Amino acid sequence: MRVAPSEVIFDQGMPWHCGDPLGEQRLLAQGVGIVDLSNRSVLTVTGPDRLSWLNDLITQLVNALQPGESALGLILSPNGHVEYELHLVDDGDTAWIVTQPGQAETLLAYLNSMRFMLRVEVADVSADFAVVWEPKSVVDPDFPSWLVPQPFAARGFAGREVVIPRAELEDRLALAPEAGSWALEALRVSAGMPRMNCETDHRTIPNEVNWLNSAVHLNKGCYRGQETVAKVNNLGQPPRRLTLLHLDGSAEELPVHGDVISLNGKPVGWIGTAARHYEEGMVALAILKRNVGVGEELLVEHDSIVITAVEDPAPTKW
Repeated sequence: MRVAPSEVIFDQGMPWHCGDPLGEQRLLAQGVGIVDLSNRSVLTVTGPDRLSWLNDLITQLVNALQPGESALGLILSPNGHVEYELHLVDDGDTAWIVTQPGQAETLLAYLNSMRFMLRVEVADVSADFAVVWEPKSVVDPDFPSWLVPQPFAARGFAGREVVIPRAELEDRLALAPEAGSWALEALRVSAGMPRMNCETDHRTIPNEVNWLNSAVHLNKGCYRGQETVAKVNNLGQPPRRLTLLHLDGSAEELPVHGDVISLNGKPVGWIGTAARHYEEGMVALAILKRNVGVGEELLVEHDSIVITAVEDPAPTKW
């Protein structure tokens, strides 16, 4: 039984759950199951210059990526703000890029604008290829596989995104118990893994959301927005930070993306993604001002409901 998400859920076009969302989480945590991510955009980059070209454009070091290896990278604005999140894997002939729903058109236009005279070709293949998430930390022998970076895999979100022909999607989903976006997002939230458009806004820089140890290579050559990343890393702390909140479970509704977080009557942040976790209860990734102290009792304003929240102390070590 596939249950469609409500309109407030970020992931549309894929099952929210398949009848037992908490049970689906448990199975994924045990290494069993599969999630339909066919709402993701898929692009390909071909040509002999593809890796060196991508290396100049993104925050990650990928010029020597070996066949089957994958990486998490970002494209930044000139001021260092995050514009795209790229899940990149190279198969020896083609670089495959999985990015967020609805971003294929603008990402394709940007990449084509940066080709110049280099030997690369970029294509949007979302109509022909789909993505599934599986709780496995090994490369699929037959299809391009992006592995979740180790910092997040080690915190309970080990898995891979596999790019398969869209015509084979239903057969692939039948190979394991299917889970929905509820289960996957709950595990991602608990592991502290940020996601473009969920834990980011138009001002986000990588330093704020725990991407420096997974999506940014601080010693590689220049890329757009590098000066901001390096300056904040070397000279001080970013103005905001990603954190994990534990929410008061007395309220039946979860807060939604963008709900305001306040302290002593003053806004100090906003909700990124909230979820019901099978072990931790109601949790949320949130963006807070840097000077908010750990242990403060925070209030989340959701419609006419006020939800009490306390920061998890562990994210201070992220």
